Amino acid sequence: MVEPEFDVAGVGIWQKLRSLTRAGHVLVRDGQLVLMTSYGSEIDSAPVEQVRLSGYGARDRAMASLGGTRYLLQLSLGHREALMTAVRTARAKAAAERGVLGR
Repeated sequence: MVEPEFDVAGVGIWQKLRSLTRAGHVLVRDGQLVLMTSYGSEIDSAPVEQVRLSGYGARDRAMASLGGTRYLLQLSLGHREALMTAVRTARAKAAAERGVLGR
């Protein structure tokens, strides 16, 4: 398995008004964004091309849309920008790989 581009634990993950986990795990690896519970069960995942991220309120929160399903992520300080950068980098890498393979 490839080393993840982004890996952070202790993330609060909400869907609508329901808390799914207060200490979840967010990964960007193999061109996918993966949301997991603190026990390692996958909540949701999507290819980075289908992921939309935006800042939400405070500097430590992000709104993530994975294939149309919205999640509110409560990250520790500094991790929101790192997550956004990791998704952008993974998208660029996937696009470059498609370009090379598409020839």
